[in-house]
Amino acid sequence: MAFDRSAFLSAYDTLLGRWPVPVETLDLDTAYGATRVNAAGPAGGLPLVLIHGGGATAASWWANIGELAREARVFAVDRIGEAGRSASGGRQPLRRVEDLHGWLDAVLDGLGLDRADLCGHSYGGWIALSYALRRPDRVDRLALLDPTGSFTSYSPRYLLHAAPMLARPSEVRARAFLAWETGGIPLDPDWTRLYGLAATFPAARPVTGPRPRPEALAALRARCLVLAAAGSRSHRPRTLVDRAAALLPQAEVRTLPDVSHHALPYTRAAELNAELTAFLARRP
Repeated sequence: MAFDRSAFLSAYDTLLGRWPVPVETLDLDTAYGATRVNAAGPAGGLPLVLIHGGGATAASWWANIGELAREARVFAVDRIGEAGRSASGGRQPLRRVEDLHGWLDAVLDGLGLDRADLCGHSYGGWIALSYALRRPDRVDRLALLDPTGSFTSYSPRYLLHAAPMLARPSEVRARAFLAWETGGIPLDPDWTRLYGLAATFPAARPVTGPRPRPEALAALRARCLVLAAAGSRSHRPRTLVDRAAALLPQAEVRTLPDVSHHALPYTRAAELNAELTAFLARRP
């Protein structure tokens, strides 16, 4: 299926239009290309950077931004090289984990931030965690929402169901995959439409890396919250919780009931938002 850029941007703007707070759009120039950042919240609030999951975009935080932006200055970023409003083609290609961290350095620099809190969902959780381990002086608090590739492996069944969408991307295959992973619950039509169109984005080449080593996790300095999705089919939620608690004994590790991996940010959003705002409100 060919990528329909006009339809994708329209779907992106529709979802962004559902943000219940004023949004400031920023385009940051980096060596890797221009990065789109959707900012909200009080200018003097503590900075919080949101890193979306694979196949999603920065617009996908619509059910969370209202609560998060009450106190924090929130920056939701579109990753370069993936579906969104960021544009690759800078002086340096984004190919390695080191490039990914360098890009996030440039985003924080462009926002004028020495340090920030990070919140990442799914693949975005792995990015946030790996960055906090490599750049401990730049991360204060870390919230990981059903992170993949961080504490456990993908479920073989999950990869089997994802294979048709990855081999021959189309909106129909993306929707079928979402329906399976979310257990057939009613899904938000605007979010599902954007996810389906994002699957056909031609330059989507996520940079991945290994799970952090236990000794690296033991040295994590950022205060950390790990929230597992009880209905996640991407991995075994119980294994994720057990390993996260064992490898990060100082972290807060909990399970959110009645929610799948992909629909986590907006399904039962009130419970998720309460967890996040309570965690971010606690000071050392």
